[in-house]
Amino acid sequence: MKNFHRLSGLLVTSALALLCLSAGAQSFPAKPIRLIVPTSAGNPVDVLARVVATRMSADFGQPVVVENRVGAGGIVAAAEVARQPADGYTLFMVYMGMTLTQTIFKQPSFDLKRDFSPVGQTLFSYNVLVTNPNFPAKSVKELEAQLRARPGQINFASGGIGSPAQMAGELLKQQTNTQATHVPYLAFPQAIGDLLGGQVQFMFAGTGPVVGHIQSGRLKALAVTGPHRVQALKDVPTMAEAGYPDFMIRDWQGIVVKAGTPRDIIDRLNVAVRKALASEELKTVYATLGAEPFPGSPEEFASLIASDMTKMGRIAQTANVRAD
Repeated sequence: MKNFHRLSGLLVTSALALLCLSAGAQSFPAKPIRLIVPTSAGNPVDVLARVVATRMSADFGQPVVVENRVGAGGIVAAAEVARQPADGYTLFMVYMGMTLTQTIFKQPSFDLKRDFSPVGQTLFSYNVLVTNPNFPAKSVKELEAQLRARPGQINFASGGIGSPAQMAGELLKQQTNTQATHVPYLAFPQAIGDLLGGQVQFMFAGTGPVVGHIQSGRLKALAVTGPHRVQALKDVPTMAEAGYPDFMIRDWQGIVVKAGTPRDIIDRLNVAVRKALASEELKTVYATLGAEPFPGSPEEFASLIASDMTKMGRIAQTANVRAD
């Protein structure tokens, strides 16, 4: 009888706990939510994050306020999220380049898989291989020939150490067994400026920021890095179409929260993300920026993060990419 009462008490306690969690999810959010973005304002990651935040705000009836915390490949932003309660009121917009933290830093201060819980992916985007118009290559094969003829003498730009643009450049070098000099930039506009000015010769750039330069003839587009052509550059072949069937790098963004956040809160956030991505307005904006919405479950996003930590880590290790 004593054990029966004890078991009954445990069942009642568990039921009350579940009711409290359910009630918490139903009332969430009861105040503004912060979305921490690890890049500067105006950066492609930031621009695309703000589109999602606007739609989520409308769904929640509470502001989703974007805050830029820049520095050290996401370390500054991750530290800010880690200081906050695991209650779903601080979101973290992560991107593919952050999967390299465990590889390129000797003592990484965070682990995407250990320290954060995925809410959901928001998009895939693809880089476009662009060159200065005066550079004598009209195709990827011709670029390869130039790299082979002048090993180490041709420069390629990126948005920083470990960025998707660098990984794409390193993968091209590895698959063609050629050499080129990587020139990292802290500010994306400066990289584009030097590419336009001829100080660097090629770059795997985010599609959105360079579409105008391509259309005006100030940059030449040789190929896009995704599995299919992008709407904004329908005449530009994929790397596979250009003769490189094993070359495919998909940049992505998605939202995570601090590990320990209740699952019902994560599910509520995931529903809001999915609703945002279903908006025709958002799809239109994404298309103009060379991105496509890609909603999914927390588990699917966790699988993508783990997969790219392995793939990008392998490319970085082969290229001996280090950030410290």
